[in-house]
Amino acid sequence: MTSQLKLYNTADRRISEFKPLVPGKVGIYLCGATVQANPHIGHIRSGVNFDILRRWMIACGYEVTFIRNVTDIDDKILQKAELEGAPWWAIAMKYERAFTEGYRILNVMPPTYEPRATGHITQMITLMEQLIASGHAYAPGNGDVYLEVRSLKRYLTLSNQKLEDLQPAGDADTTHKKDPRDFALWKAAKPGEPFWPTPWGNGRPGWHLECSAMAHAYLGEAFDIHGGGLDLIFPHHENEIAQSEAAGYDFANIWMHNAWVTASGEKMSKSLGNSLQVIELIKRVRGIELRWYLGSAHYRSMLEFSFEALEESSVNFRRIEGFLQRAKEATGALPDFDLSDEFRMAMNDDLAVPTALADISELVKLGNTALGNNNLLEVARYASQVRGALFILGCDPFDEIFATGSTLNEELVGKLVELALEQRTEARARKDFAAADAIRDQIQALGIALEDTPQGVRWSVGK
Repeated sequence: MTSQLKLYNTADRRISEFKPLVPGKVGIYLCGATVQANPHIGHIRSGVNFDILRRWMIACGYEVTFIRNVTDIDDKILQKAELEGAPWWAIAMKYERAFTEGYRILNVMPPTYEPRATGHITQMITLMEQLIASGHAYAPGNGDVYLEVRSLKRYLTLSNQKLEDLQPAGDADTTHKKDPRDFALWKAAKPGEPFWPTPWGNGRPGWHLECSAMAHAYLGEAFDIHGGGLDLIFPHHENEIAQSEAAGYDFANIWMHNAWVTASGEKMSKSLGNSLQVIELIKRVRGIELRWYLGSAHYRSMLEFSFEALEESSVNFRRIEGFLQRAKEATGALPDFDLSDEFRMAMNDDLAVPTALADISELVKLGNTALGNNNLLEVARYASQVRGALFILGCDPFDEIFATGSTLNEELVGKLVELALEQRTEARARKDFAAADAIRDQIQALGIALEDTPQGVRWSVGK
């Protein structure tokens, strides 16, 4: 087992050697989607980043339990239900399925368990009972339940804020609170809204309570890693820590946060959301290329989106993919799985993917040289290291999800492309270069990439 893995912990702002709480096992909780809209790449970047972490930990020999929740009851879901004129639960299921498909398209491994908030009301009630009994929470009698932040021994250690600087928590009527900054564990039922019965009245859970209860239910009182987007540090993760520690849980040992996808220097907005939905972007590039792009930046670095950068990233990936295909043809076998020492060092350094990509580029360069020299042993070695690296990054072009995920009839497309290429070859043979160029341009206009090689013309679907 690899023991040199180092990770950045938001809680202490340091990169340290990872030491699991239980040798050989890792528990990870990732805050999942609030299912009230189709996923855009700003939503789904965390899924890709933490999938890379999970794959690397498995490669290091760990047994990983990976929990990614679904927030299926929330103010935003109720607002969308009213807007679309549909039941709240139908809205939640509709967009949960959209997220599931988005993860599938991008080859994000399914979580070990994917709990829904509405399926864990019992655990939430139990947690609130513990907090009230310990004197850290109170029910003012109107159906709400609040966490009393001034009762905590420590608070705001993750975001490094001061309690005196906080604005009032905007989750309920402050007239029922002991302190305006106390936050709601449970919200009293409003007319027309869904509710569940509790000892303190009918209502629905607060967002923060949901994740604490589900993390505890599936990973225990202490677990290794809690992940999510940078924007969740406060108030969500800060309040998860507060209520969990107040209940006597050690909770998460390491906190990891991925940065945003930005556009024009700003966090992705709803105005750009439709054009940057996963389902729309895969009309421009393949799922494997979109995954490559989203995973290419370091997880703690902002990813500035542009269609030009996406296209450039896709072209670079096709070069790597083309090398693997040529290696397969030259050796007569699929490349094996292996990893270079440089790739291992990069991934052990807080998942330094950009450094890992530089190593992949160098391996492809060496592999192409070996192909030119017909050194098949070297070709096989470099190809196996490239394929192993791509598998960790979730971008193995020979993975079944990418081989079978297309809706095109690939066999028919292949025959048509080969027929056009034969016509191009015949035109060149009779020195009708204008016709040959016209055929090439027409093929490329359809999104078919052509590449001249010593073995002949190769083609692939891509723009």
